[in-house]
Amino acid sequence: MRRSRLVVLVSSLLLAVGTALTGAATAQASSLAATGGYVALGDSYSSGVGAGSYISSSGDCKRSTKAYPYLWAAAHSPSSFDFTACSGARTSDVLASQLTPLSASTALVSITVGGNDAGFADVMTTCVTQSDSACVSRIDTARAYVDSTLPGKLDSVYSAIRSKAPAARVVVLGYPRFYQLGTTCLGLSETKRKAINDASDYLDTAVAKRAADHGFAFGDVRATFTGHEICSGDSWLHSVSWLNIGESYHPKAPGQSGGYLPVLDSND
Repeated sequence: MRRSRLVVLVSSLLLAVGTALTGAATAQASSLAATGGYVALGDSYSSGVGAGSYISSSGDCKRSTKAYPYLWAAAHSPSSFDFTACSGARTSDVLASQLTPLSASTALVSITVGGNDAGFADVMTTCVTQSDSACVSRIDTARAYVDSTLPGKLDSVYSAIRSKAPAARVVVLGYPRFYQLGTTCLGLSETKRKAINDASDYLDTAVAKRAADHGFAFGDVRATFTGHEICSGDSWLHSVSWLNIGESYHPKAPGQSGGYLPVLDSND
């Protein structure tokens, strides 16, 4: 009986110590992210295309004050904030023009990239303007690219980030599913909608794998966007916007604040 009580007591103490240490580590990581430098890299999903309130000095990059990096920086007051994400960016653009602010003092890096490399704009144009079979065929081409070529390009970006910011917490964020299925909705057929959603899942899986292999966190936004897809009645994503075609299929301001920001917060 005494031995049993002793085991229980020791186990309880070890659990308490482990919990305390885990909590301390989490608090330390959060503190580092909040007090060190923050650099926001990536494509239009990080720059905030579709959210409005664009920073005039950002030009065609269309960086928004309603984008999740800007919102995170405003809430956490990092010691420095560099916002280099740019509309239309591919992995090569990130390597060529976005990494300069990274340094040994960078504590947090966020990034979305890969969609443009895989032909996001062309996929959506094909699916909007052509037949179901043409849409599915173009998506199959994109999936083949994700299998054969994208992993190496992501590796190059992720390796460069780690080299330039060796101490940083790096959060790679994914892309949402675009459509709520099984609903009555004007526009694309159910076949196209499902194919587009499946393609988004396929891309997210590939990006998550490469991020994990580099020791980076993957921020999955599909859960936070659930119930807010196109055709949901409360969409956080633009559908085709004929008056501003560049904003089509990008998050609105609520998608940045309600879809992306909480995921970065939970992974910083």
